[in-house]
Amino acid sequence: MRVLGIDTSLRSTGVGVVESLAGKTIAVEYGRIHNSNRYCLSECLKRIDGGVREIIQRTKPDLASIEDIFFAKNAHTSMVLGEARGVVIAACATSGLPVYQYEPRRVKQSITGAGAADKQQVRRMIMVLLGMREEPQEDAGDALAIALCHLNSRSPVPELNPKPI
Repeated sequence: MRVLGIDTSLRSTGVGVVESLAGKTIAVEYGRIHNSNRYCLSECLKRIDGGVREIIQRTKPDLASIEDIFFAKNAHTSMVLGEARGVVIAACATSGLPVYQYEPRRVKQSITGAGAADKQQVRRMIMVLLGMREEPQEDAGDALAIALCHLNSRSPVPELNPKPI
């Protein structure tokens, strides 16, 4: 199974593709879609859409996983994040990928065993789980964690498996 994890943000959307095959899980590709603060909102959204479609076309994942909505104190920030998240979901859906979402605490717990783990702990554990020699950039590491969370959430009992959004 090949999973695309996406850590959505307007300025630095993390992307990571992991593959689980014959009991071994590897990082296929990871990075980020970077948008300069010189770009207006619509240009950023267009670049996120294009970047997500490009990685889907290149890596051919079976599904996508994203972080669930969280509540920010700033309403404008929440709205912009929601717009970026909508673009990501639409790009995946248009490409035929089912999309799953996971709460940030669940992602951390799935990777480290602790829902309150800090980002550094999560990235170190990702390196161990994926046999990586170099620490991924923060947003890419978050995306890999989200993808791994989906793999860790699968159950042999179909009723217990996560449902796509």
